[in-house]
Amino acid sequence: MASFRRYWSILASGAATAGICLSDKGLINAIDARGGLLLRLLTTKPLAMASIDEDLGQIERDIRTLKIEYEQFFGGGRPRPPADTQWRVDSMLRRYNERAGELSVGQRFRFNNIQQTYAKYQDMWRKKTVQKETGAVQHHFGAAAKAIEAERARKAAAQAPAPEAAAAKKAGAFALSISDPESEKEKVNTLYEHLIEAREKTGESSGAPSLKDFERFVRQKTKELKDKGGKAIEYTVSVEGGRVKLKAKVPGA
Repeated sequence: MASFRRYWSILASGAATAGICLSDKGLINAIDARGGLLLRLLTTKPLAMASIDEDLGQIERDIRTLKIEYEQFFGGGRPRPPADTQWRVDSMLRRYNERAGELSVGQRFRFNNIQQTYAKYQDMWRKKTVQKETGAVQHHFGAAAKAIEAERARKAAAQAPAPEAAAAKKAGAFALSISDPESEKEKVNTLYEHLIEAREKTGESSGAPSLKDFERFVRQKTKELKDKGGKAIEYTVSVEGGRVKLKAKVPGA
């Protein structure tokens, strides 16, 4: 033990003289010429902190998750509001409000857009929560909800092929194509949002599937239809006879 301490002292002294910090090196070999002792010191560097762009991307994903969880709450699929997810989003936004000076011009623009979108959602969630708690009936959408609905419709139209989008609009339905649910989670989430909204409008909120169960269904159905020769599977959410219908088919079939 004493011998090890002596060699460690020699190694540390030599490293300091050479301007080397032992804890900053991945691998250091030190040989004591007199004793021929080889010391191998392995250290691990700390993991790099997430970049600002990665954090902003995570905030955007958390807001999308929060939106789905609130829709489940309003639809009766969750007993309580998603407080944990909302706390995480609020914490990250406060953090970057305090670090605004560290953001580039592009990052600051992106962060401001995130904050504005989140503020609109918060206003809508607050009103719908009051309505749910007081039992009030919602007769119209607020300005914020209308703006969000218009943006959602624009994205849906961009995702769906032109003929499918026109047909869906004519039939009062929503349609989009999915070829790989694993890599197209945003599309799956959008489809789920429209399904939940349609069920709310027809009074079928209770018994709505969870997002996890819905994702599993889409994966299985997409694989089943692709095995039959399909490539991009067309999913449609429509209301027929006062009830919500979710259909999946191979385009042109």
